[in-house]
Amino acid sequence: MAPYEIIFLGTGGGRFTTITQKRRTSGIRILGENLNLHLDPGPGALVYSISEGLDPQKLNAVFVSHCHPDHYTDAEVLIEAMTRGMTRKRGVLAASKSVLKGNSVCEPSISKYHQQMVEQIIEAVPNTRFQVAEVAVSVAEARHTDPDAVGFRFETKEYGDFAYTTDTEYFDGIGKYYEGTRLLMLCVMRPAGKPWKGHMTTEDAIKIVEEAHPEQAVLTHLGMQMIFQGPAREAKLIEEKTGTPTVAATDGMRIIFSDKIEAQTAKPKQGLDKFF
Repeated sequence: MAPYEIIFLGTGGGRFTTITQKRRTSGIRILGENLNLHLDPGPGALVYSISEGLDPQKLNAVFVSHCHPDHYTDAEVLIEAMTRGMTRKRGVLAASKSVLKGNSVCEPSISKYHQQMVEQIIEAVPNTRFQVAEVAVSVAEARHTDPDAVGFRFETKEYGDFAYTTDTEYFDGIGKYYEGTRLLMLCVMRPAGKPWKGHMTTEDAIKIVEEAHPEQAVLTHLGMQMIFQGPAREAKLIEEKTGTPTVAATDGMRIIFSDKIEAQTAKPKQGLDKFF
């Protein structure tokens, strides 16, 4: 079985990171033997997919964890690519209730027009399970300013599980959703000592890692204060406190997920990044 490849097209999150593009906000691409999935396609997802040589027309799934722009902005245009310019009913859209239907704090984030062109729509509610290509997906609870926000756990038969928390604050029981994952991607918006309701700090990440015991932890979706503090420094703190190998993702980083977990830092290159 071929390994999975997890590509951090963007590692930024939050309003000020988004509007300054200190880190890209284009989400994560996940590739498997039959899987081509874009997770949380914020601003830049289309452009940086193309920049990294990842044809958006080859997508067969788009996942959106909640209704904030740094997670959903490019979802509709990726759906247009996935459906071959809206000419073929194709692919899977898995998204929180807020994204699909709206809730008390937001309107739907993906239009009915775009939703009707997807072959399968999955309303991602905590504790539900569904299948996408060769991967079984479990939906995890999150506690965020969008009350319908969710995380995702991806279960592979060959290599174990990897997971993504989305934006969330720490709460009792969150670790159970991710217990036993080999690779845990944590959306750590803020550094230690800088709490913000509905979001994760380094201290929160330490608690989750201690409860979940992943083989490898990765920090992503970094806010401005985290970027200024130094994400690598915060990752080192988590590793020292938990004993779990921890890295801070960088834009363009690729993780090979197989019998081993290998992080490959992107090489500097000319292109769109020179404009930011």
